[in-house]
Amino acid sequence: MSGNDFSGYCLVVGVPDPDVFLRAFREGLRETGYSEGQNIQLDILSAEGKAERASSRIGGLVRRKVDVIVGFQTPTVQAAKQATTEIPIVMDAGDPVGMGLVASFARPGGNITGMSALTAELAPKVLEFLQQIVPSFRRLGLFLNATDPFRKPFLEQNQLGVGRLGLELQASFVNGPGELKAAFETAASERVDAVMIQPSLAVERAAELALAHHLPAASLTRVFAQAGGLMSYSANYAELWREMAVYVAKILKGAKPADLPVAQPTKFELVVNLKTATALGLAIPPSILARADEVIE
Repeated sequence: MSGNDFSGYCLVVGVPDPDVFLRAFREGLRETGYSEGQNIQLDILSAEGKAERASSRIGGLVRRKVDVIVGFQTPTVQAAKQATTEIPIVMDAGDPVGMGLVASFARPGGNITGMSALTAELAPKVLEFLQQIVPSFRRLGLFLNATDPFRKPFLEQNQLGVGRLGLELQASFVNGPGELKAAFETAASERVDAVMIQPSLAVERAAELALAHHLPAASLTRVFAQAGGLMSYSANYAELWREMAVYVAKILKGAKPADLPVAQPTKFELVVNLKTATALGLAIPPSILARADEVIE
């Protein structure tokens, strides 16, 4: 492997537009001395929001014997793990130990390392925020990505949060962007008070539908709040994705994924969409506004 002859790859499942990820990732590459088109080449492929396309996309890369695969979100990393045990994989995935992607954080083993986003673990905190913002919050509608194996820990953490707060839970399994509209119609008819969106779903479309159905909604990616969702709470993904580039650089210089501990985010960000809150007739508590890292007006 040579730092002057690299063919990298990023496959995005659930987020059709990977530009936000790629902007931070490319910045991280530049900080480590790699300049696209000069001493590094990136081949960017997308599953176009459909998890079933991940395997065929990755299979082509394995046949081409690329040097590193960069996987964004759990379904992508699982597909890559099934496709190769030799090509290094740098991941952004939730619960990588529980999902069987790595043996442990300290000693991942195998050919996979990278970042764990702590997505599921943040869900109970998001429910606490929602309870403070929505006075009538008693019943949660939880939208799970039926094609994402990460739905299991995400469901479990939401169940934990609901139990702590004395809420009711109505879970819906959504099979792709085309089913989101029906899921919101069902949630509205069943009188849920707020909705939680698994971030591997089409969150921008979900934000639009939540507002159309007059439902307070949250997710664990800031893209959701920026697209019109009520709020988001998540790791600082820009920092996380830049760090993924550091892993790529280390591997290109000879490090083995098995020897590189999996890292977890240290910075988290709360984003509140004040414009959406006003449209929903909600008053954001001053304590929430003071804590927010970004308030969209």
